[in-house]
Amino acid sequence: MATSCYSGNAADHLYSPPVLLLEAALVSMDRLAVRQIYDHSGLSPLSFCEQVIAPALSVIGEKWDRGDLSLSHVYMSGRVCEEFMEQVLGGRSDCVDERRRVALAVLEDYHLLGKRLVGFVLKGAGVPYLDYGTVSVQELVRRVQRDGVRVLLISALMLPSALKVREVRDALDRLGVECRIVVGGAPFRLDPALHREVGADLSCDTASQVLLALGQLREGES
Repeated sequence: MATSCYSGNAADHLYSPPVLLLEAALVSMDRLAVRQIYDHSGLSPLSFCEQVIAPALSVIGEKWDRGDLSLSHVYMSGRVCEEFMEQVLGGRSDCVDERRRVALAVLEDYHLLGKRLVGFVLKGAGVPYLDYGTVSVQELVRRVQRDGVRVLLISALMLPSALKVREVRDALDRLGVECRIVVGGAPFRLDPALHREVGADLSCDTASQVLLALGQLREGES
């Protein structure tokens, strides 16, 4: 059965003062303010990304959905966050061994922040993975089948991208490809039932929870 590996109120910190301060800094592309907010937060780099950056991007995404911000605001705020994360987390992972069975992807979305956070966690734990970057549904299904992927990790910031996970699930099922899907991102945090609706096996609220999800999947196969 598809389950969530996290329990709690996903909206607890969505409108906290640090989140709203960061949201304003991102919209104005004030990189210095982003760094100052981080320095005053007292949080570790990964915790800051999960507890402040991710909710701030969710707020920006909601404002774009209401028409209050342009798509350029969404894109550029994500770029500023990615630059910051590369500075404090040590950059992106380059694990590309085609024999590996765990894959990580962003499904037709503009933001790579969530994927890079998950990649950082996997790399830190010594878990090898294929980095597919940003891909379409058709390309993702093709790569999963080609590479023999057993666990597919998908990050989504926008609801339209999250809903496309259903297309991936259905296509893999039609091809008879056995692959477990773990999802994460704002749409899944805000709607705890969404991952089941799109056919995912597990949902994670934070990047660090991906290790727990992988452990649960291993236990289910043993």
